Amino acid sequence: MGQRLLLDENLSERLLPLLIERFPGSSHVRLAGLGGASDIAIWERAREQVLLLVTKDEDFLDLSVERGFPPKVVCLAIGNASNAATAALLLQQADTIEQFAQHPEAGFLLIRPDPAAAAADGPAL
Repeated sequence: MGQRLLLDENLSERLLPLLIERFPGSSHVRLAGLGGASDIAIWERAREQVLLLVTKDEDFLDLSVERGFPPKVVCLAIGNASNAATAALLLQQADTIEQFAQHPEAGFLLIRPDPAAAAADGPAL
């Protein structure tokens, strides 16, 4: 069974249909009534509902260090990527995300695109 994700506000809720088959039960902070909420409120919701928090906001690293886990945080180092590229990265890393979720001592996972794969796709236009 896939992990349930909570997508942070800096990611589009339009990602959900692209991810829901692999990560059933996932949600987005705006759909969860947390649009504009503080990082702490988002953190608490992810903790209470046992969701992996997916974000591009490195402030969650500080929270992870200060508060420990849960929740576990997946930080995407992708800049201003399209929804398709963001979904593709999460799906390509789904097994890594699953392993991270089960690891008893890991609380923060940084995911960045594989430069070799990006080069093989050609330059971004």
